[in-house]
Amino acid sequence: MMTKKLIGRVETADFPDLGLTVVPVKIDTGAYTSSIHYRKITEKNGKLYCEFGEVTKDSPQKQTLVFEDYKTTSVKSSNGVLQKRYKIKTTIIFFQKKYKISLTLAKRKSMRYPALLGRKFLSGKFVIDSSQVNLSKK
Repeated sequence: MMTKKLIGRVETADFPDLGLTVVPVKIDTGAYTSSIHYRKITEKNGKLYCEFGEVTKDSPQKQTLVFEDYKTTSVKSSNGVLQKRYKIKTTIIFFQKKYKISLTLAKRKSMRYPALLGRKFLSGKFVIDSSQVNLSKK
């Protein structure tokens, strides 16, 4: 039996394949999927061109990544509206451990946190203490 790691309601994570470090992430048990903010996205000739950057203070550079392996999915947003989103597979470093993760790409500029981790990623691995924050830094 695997021991579950205690995490707070807000943590930080690295997304090495996306060139993003120390990204503030909201732990969201109300969300099934995990998502991350993108600046600009273009689909052309079966490829997805996605510009990240300005997600955190530590990674202000613009960077366009090309994904050939991606899907589209429907996600019900927090206000109940069904949205079509692109979905990619990548890696996350969370509490010094590397995991595979599926992320939907969303415009989160108006949100407090550029990324959120949903139940699909969290389930079976973590226990959340909503009174805590940034346990990964302690």
